[in-house]
Amino acid sequence: MQLTEVHDHAIRARMALIVGATTFDRLFAGVQFDEVDGNILFVYAKDEDTAANIEDEFALHISIIASKILEREINVVVVLPRQRVS
Repeated sequence: MQLTEVHDHAIRARMALIVGATTFDRLFAGVQFDEVDGNILFVYAKDEDTAANIEDEFALHISIIASKILEREINVVVVLPRQRVS
């Protein structure tokens, strides 16, 4: 299931409330909450380090927020670096 822009923005807004402006700007600027496959949410971050930090520190928070917004259980959050087009 591809997430709508509204879902993406809603998850980002809730994360901003939790992590605060400084952390949000550092880690979540440019993040895209993209798609759900079963109970897995795929997220794209600006680079590999940012993806690793988000997954390590905030995967549980994201899964709880996404479960409520999407009205379905999200047990796993996979954060991947956005692929750059050459």
